[in-house]
Amino acid sequence: MSCAFAELISGFDPTYLTFERLQTLQVNMGDLCNQRCEHCHLEAGPDGRHVMGRNVVDRILEFLRGHRGLTLDITGGCPELNPHFTSFVEGARGTVSKVMVRTNLSILVDEGMEWLPGFYRDNAVELIGSLPCYTPENVDRQRGNGIFKKCIDALKRLNAVGYGDALELNLVYNPGGDFLPGAQADLERDYRERLTKDHGVRFNNLFTITNAPLGRFRDTLERSGRFEGYMKLLQDNFNPNAAVNVMCRSLISVDWRGVLYNCDFNQALGMAITRDGRELTISEIAGASFEGKEILVDDHCFCCTAGSGSSCTGTLA
Repeated sequence: MSCAFAELISGFDPTYLTFERLQTLQVNMGDLCNQRCEHCHLEAGPDGRHVMGRNVVDRILEFLRGHRGLTLDITGGCPELNPHFTSFVEGARGTVSKVMVRTNLSILVDEGMEWLPGFYRDNAVELIGSLPCYTPENVDRQRGNGIFKKCIDALKRLNAVGYGDALELNLVYNPGGDFLPGAQADLERDYRERLTKDHGVRFNNLFTITNAPLGRFRDTLERSGRFEGYMKLLQDNFNPNAAVNVMCRSLISVDWRGVLYNCDFNQALGMAITRDGRELTISEIAGASFEGKEILVDDHCFCCTAGSGSSCTGTLA
């Protein structure tokens, strides 16, 4: 644990580096995606080959049946492209407090995927949709040409089945470069004003998430000589009030093979949770004790504690 982040956290309170209690199981169903976003820390795309199989899905469902009341947070890649996605969602209902799916939105209007809004409605899934800006120029620059229009079309279809009203539809903003997000409340107000006025679109909440210095985003920073500057920005804006609430104190991440991590960012780096020198898997999670155990950290963790903080559900402080 000899990294600047660990040393800085320990100077405030070493308990910030320990696991508290499992509340959320975050499952990454693989790196297959219909987009190839320039900021993706997992480098997902249409050529993704790491796809969760039926055996891993079954082991996760077995764990959830024995540990009822958790939040299930499903992500990718594009989780909807996994062939076992629908049976996973349906199998988890009734065992978890809620099912959340992180969607890139554009998949909802791809050919053959038009059934998704109704499926989400029928299974009362809470949706977290990526929309890094309310202008087409910024979204298409980050995610690909034509993606903004597809996202707006998807949001309208979701609104038509009750999302943004009785059904929870939250959006995610992430910066278009190597800078910190603005104030979440201010951005949410701007999003609501522009999306309502320009497109008649409704949503519930906006979450701001800081870009992690990993994957394609790190590659971009290194090619332009801005990686060190971005890391300094994150470190200089360290906020202990955000550090106490980091998601890795109550979340375990599962990859496509069933291997366990403290978070999705650690998953991108291959920093698995280990016991006796070997990676722990979902098959062993029931018998593993995580409470009070040290969380694996490195300097990429500064992205979660800079400014107002960043988590899968937005700011922390």
